[in-house]
Amino acid sequence: MKIKETPLKDCYVIEPTIFEDGRGYFFEKYNEKKFEELTGMNGHFVQDNISKSSYGVLRGLHLQKGEHAQAKLVSCLEGRVFDVAVDLRRESPTFGQWYGIELTPENKLQLYVPRGFGHGFSVLSETAVFSYKCDNFYNKESEGSVIWNDSELNIDWQLPLDVVQLSDKDRILPTFAEGNF
Repeated sequence: MKIKETPLKDCYVIEPTIFEDGRGYFFEKYNEKKFEELTGMNGHFVQDNISKSSYGVLRGLHLQKGEHAQAKLVSCLEGRVFDVAVDLRRESPTFGQWYGIELTPENKLQLYVPRGFGHGFSVLSETAVFSYKCDNFYNKESEGSVIWNDSELNIDWQLPLDVVQLSDKDRILPTFAEGNF
């Protein structure tokens, strides 16, 4: 496993070491001990979530706040997604900055999104199956959010605006300036 730093503090891309032969391939998707050695961060996960979405679906930007804050390790199991992490930690030197990466089953990359970050993704393929490993349990009362098309963040979701599909909840999220994080 290789850990690559992103421009955002404490946010990492995980690239597996892949062993291939005529039968196929094998790789270790995650190793808590190696992750902690390479990043110095706690990598213990307690909940796995899977979502399936169609082309143009945009989910985000979401986070859990306070004692229920979650770090996430995300990957794409089927299709293609553009995954985005936004540093919403006010004390961070990268506060208000975002990082995006395309995740696919072919590139086998994962993104580690630390606690205090907003997270979202857009679906670039006909369908996509997305995996989230979380280091804390979900708590509805601890939800935080920022609207996907916030003008201050100016995120390029890699989709034409006329195809973006949002949940009713994601249509009315607060702006970055309103600070619901």
